[in-house]
Amino acid sequence: MKAIAINGSPRKGWNTEMLLKEALKGAASVGAETKLVQLYDLNYTGCKSCFGCKRKGAQSCHCVIKDDLSPVLGEILEADAIFLGSPIYFGSITGQLVSFLERLQFPLFSYDDYGKLFDGKVNAAFFYTMNAPEEYYKGVMEEGLQARNAMLHFLGGEVETYASCDTYQFDDYSRYHAAGFDEAHKKKIRDEQFPKDLKAAYEIGRRLVSKS
Repeated sequence: MKAIAINGSPRKGWNTEMLLKEALKGAASVGAETKLVQLYDLNYTGCKSCFGCKRKGAQSCHCVIKDDLSPVLGEILEADAIFLGSPIYFGSITGQLVSFLERLQFPLFSYDDYGKLFDGKVNAAFFYTMNAPEEYYKGVMEEGLQARNAMLHFLGGEVETYASCDTYQFDDYSRYHAAGFDEAHKKKIRDEQFPKDLKAAYEIGRRLVSKS
């Protein structure tokens, strides 16, 4: 068994990566080999609309562009589970993760009947981190974010999402123009809620690999 985590955050070691690492620990607890990929360390682009993956005779489900992302995409199709993570910027996932999803998703479906080409099964989980409170996420953001990852179903497995809200952003809030945030409240969320988020990520990682 193998589980791969894709970190779409530029901030190594912070909230998004912490959730992904817990998901990987959960996967490892049931025997999976694990790997963490830092998207911001890779040199790649989004889909170039070359339609190479749609040419007759092309390798099914594979993007034809060759760059740092190519081997990662190949590994995902052979994995049992993938965990995607992104902070939310201006209501959406990071540009790096958008480009990643373009390259992963477009080759997976047919232009003949718009059906699924991939005949394997890769379970997937999407972890969002954001400074917005949970009420705002559920009322304003959740539906749009869920729609973005809907095409992960073309991987043939289960798809879960988890949002970690009201996250702690800085080591020292006094060094930044951040008067719109209540640092004491943020610390309370970090100390009381974020450990629950980490535990939830662990359980998701364990569960999705167990279902592969």
